[in-house]
Amino acid sequence: MASSAKKRAVGLGENPEESEHSSDENPEDDDESAEDDSDEEINEEVLVDFEAHAISPNDYNGIKKLLQQLFLKGHVDISGMTDIIIQQNHVGSVIKQAEVPEDSDDDDPDEVFGFITMLNLTERKGVQCVEEVKELIMDHCEKNASHSVTEHLEKIFSDTSKPVGLLLSERFINVPPQIALPLHKQLQIEMAEAQRTNQPSGRCHYCMMISKTCKEATKSIPARGGAPKEEYMFINAEEEFFHELLKSESSVSQKI
Repeated sequence: MASSAKKRAVGLGENPEESEHSSDENPEDDDESAEDDSDEEINEEVLVDFEAHAISPNDYNGIKKLLQQLFLKGHVDISGMTDIIIQQNHVGSVIKQAEVPEDSDDDDPDEVFGFITMLNLTERKGVQCVEEVKELIMDHCEKNASHSVTEHLEKIFSDTSKPVGLLLSERFINVPPQIALPLHKQLQIEMAEAQRTNQPSGRCHYCMMISKTCKEATKSIPARGGAPKEEYMFINAEEEFFHELLKSESSVSQKI
C-alpha cells in the first residue's frame, strides 16, 4: 500500500544570490547577519512518498519512539508494549519513506514515520504494560467523567466475554492525515482475517483509542448564558471523525 503525501520541514535557509551580494557589500556585518538568519525560520515543503509495510523487528526503535510520544507523561512499560506489537505482526502497519536517496546521510531507510495496530487488552490481562494502560485510562476517567461512566468502563474491562481492543495509531506531526485512510482500511482487512483465523486481535468486541486533543474556551458566550463553548483540536485530524460519530450515536440513543 502506497500513499503520496507531503512532508513539511521547517529549516534554515537563505537565497544564494542575496547571500552573495550581502557578503560583498557588507563584509563587516557577516557575523550579525548570520546570527539573525539562525533565528529565522523558513517553511519548506518537500514532496515525499510514503509506503505502508508489515511490522518487523527492525521497527522496534521507531515504534517505541512513537509510543513515548503517545504516553508522554503516563507510567507505561513502553518496551513491553513494543514487543507485543512486533510479536503480533499479522495485524498493523508501519509508515516508511518509499525511496531514500543513496547519497543521503540524514535519512534512515528503516525510519518509522508512523504506525497503526490493534492491541487486545482483555486477551493480555495481567501483562504489565496492558494493566498500566488500563490503570491510566481509569485514572483519567475518574478525574474527567461522571461516576456512572467510570463504573461502566470498569465493568467493560472486567467482562472477559467481550474483549476490549486498544487502537494505536501514531505518526510524526508532519505526516499528513490523508495517509490515515488507507492505513485504517488495511487494518480492517487484517482484523477480519485475524477473526477468521481466530487470532486474538480479531476477537475485539469493543474498540478503544487514546486521542490527543487540545481545548480552548471560546470568547463567545451562548445567548442563553452559561459557560463558553469548548472546541476540541485534534492532534491527529482524522480522529475528529470518530469523535463526531460517537456524539451522533450518543444523541440517537438518548432520543430512543
